[in-house]
Amino acid sequence: MTRLGCGSCGTEVGGIFASCEFCALDAKDLDTLRVFLASRGNMRELERHLGVSYPTARLRFAQLLERLGLSGEPDQPAGMTREQILSEVAAGALTPVEATRLLQQLS
Repeated sequence: MTRLGCGSCGTEVGGIFASCEFCALDAKDLDTLRVFLASRGNMRELERHLGVSYPTARLRFAQLLERLGLSGEPDQPAGMTREQILSEVAAGALTPVEATRLLQQLS
């Protein structure tokens, strides 16, 4: 049994609900997906919205697709070189964890 409630009015609904594939996404992923859809799949627009380089935007979108079970391909390093990956970490566009995974894929 699942209970859902509205924080502002106090209304509650209880029942057995089927979860959708988008329900497990966090706010960051939902925002990324909204921008991508609103821009009709324009990766450059997603790049601008995220404030990252094009390869990083592609990587983040590929990770989103993977979380949704839509990747269909093994994780690709999004065409980034070692230098680009390190540069993205230095700029704060990639986390060290993301960079480590990408660097391992290059080997």
